[in-house]
Amino acid sequence: MDNIATSHARRWWVLMTVSVSQLMVALDSTVINIALPRAQVDLNFSVANRQWLITAYALSFGSLMLLGGRLSDLWGRRASLMVGLVGFALASAVGGAARNFAALVCARAVQGAFGALLAPAALAALTLTFREPRERATAFSIFGAVGGSGAAIGLLLGGALTQWASWRWCLTINLFFAALSMVGVILFVERGRGERAVHLDLVGTVLASAGLFALVFGLGHAVTTGWGNFDTWFSLGVGAVLLVVFVLWQRRSAHPLLPLRIVKDRTRGGSLIALFFTNIGIFSISLFLAYYLQNTLGYSPMKTGLLFLPLVAALAFSASLASARLLALVGPRPLVPVGMLLGMMGMILFTKLPAHADYLGHVMPGLIVTGLGLGLIYAPSTATATAGIEPRDAGAASAMVSTAQQIGGSVGIATLNTIAVITSRRALACRPTGATSTCASAVAATLHGYAVAFWWAAGFFGVGALVTLLLLESGVPELEGDLIVP
Repeated sequence: MDNIATSHARRWWVLMTVSVSQLMVALDSTVINIALPRAQVDLNFSVANRQWLITAYALSFGSLMLLGGRLSDLWGRRASLMVGLVGFALASAVGGAARNFAALVCARAVQGAFGALLAPAALAALTLTFREPRERATAFSIFGAVGGSGAAIGLLLGGALTQWASWRWCLTINLFFAALSMVGVILFVERGRGERAVHLDLVGTVLASAGLFALVFGLGHAVTTGWGNFDTWFSLGVGAVLLVVFVLWQRRSAHPLLPLRIVKDRTRGGSLIALFFTNIGIFSISLFLAYYLQNTLGYSPMKTGLLFLPLVAALAFSASLASARLLALVGPRPLVPVGMLLGMMGMILFTKLPAHADYLGHVMPGLIVTGLGLGLIYAPSTATATAGIEPRDAGAASAMVSTAQQIGGSVGIATLNTIAVITSRRALACRPTGATSTCASAVAATLHGYAVAFWWAAGFFGVGALVTLLLLESGVPELEGDLIVP
């Protein structure tokens, strides 16, 4: 078992260390978004190829997550964190210095691969460090707030760096985060051996990685080609078949990559579903609002990032105060469904975005309501999804949390973006009205596409509220031995 730091003061330094790592991984999914136009000019790549800078990161991250979690169990948290940080930093440096499109795409893919090792190792270290229920709730509230606001912070940071320095700093800045986190790992995460009972399931690794790769690739392919493309559905079909075979193999494997006992628990399954649906919905905020604020209202990248601060502040307040106190008192069941309903309300508020600048009246209320909801979802769901886990399975369970979020984000990208684009195109089509025809303006058509996508996002949050209400169990987590059992 990893001998994670146990002294009171050191525990909180461990939390700070893994939170910085989590922030770096989370914000890298969006930090480059605002920088893409200037990177495209510098490296001279096409609009069609632009999406691969996002997809390459998601592909390697999503497909290697389960392997990264098991390697964390095998090597130990400290070693996994150090390898992940060094690899992520080197890939970021190469990307920041890239002189052509191919080098930049490869760097993003390598970033995702090391992120797949880093994310579950960070969460596993936190899981094994905090065992007392109230401290655990507080720690996971802070960790959840950092992870949940990572996308918005990425937009803010990307806007600032792109406007004041260079798009290359959107990647190079990771050297600072990695160095800061590395110091924390060296000083506060004690040396520990990997679990001797853990063995690497090679067949399961190939099936899971290939299945998740095909699934994420298919979803990413749908963004640019639409849902009617054969390659999209072929990739999704192959991914689904491989994942079914993977589950069947895990039932008979002597050393499974993902022990099925991890996902059979009712509360844990509900928590993973909550994270999945939440990341589908949260995508609409980070993408559509960024485009709306820049392209429709004409705000600069820096101002766009700053305008996301109410979301970050509301999420941090909700997670660090409300969830930290309430989770240990009432358990996850009332918190997560209520958070889902708040997320749904926020999405509905965004369906009324006007063509003229009215941030205080139409944007900020939705950001605040959604942020309050996300704080009630991320912290309790992350805490309960990893509660009651044996140390030898901590990495695998943590990988499931990251996988649920990553796949949810990919589904959101493919589904909501396709809905918005198709709806906008239909709105642009002129309709005959008597002797004349009525044509919507490009701005009106775009806003209509956003509105429909936000309604779908609201629907996802609504389904998530119903499912989590049915699956999550009532009651406060209790200690059994030295493990927390939901």
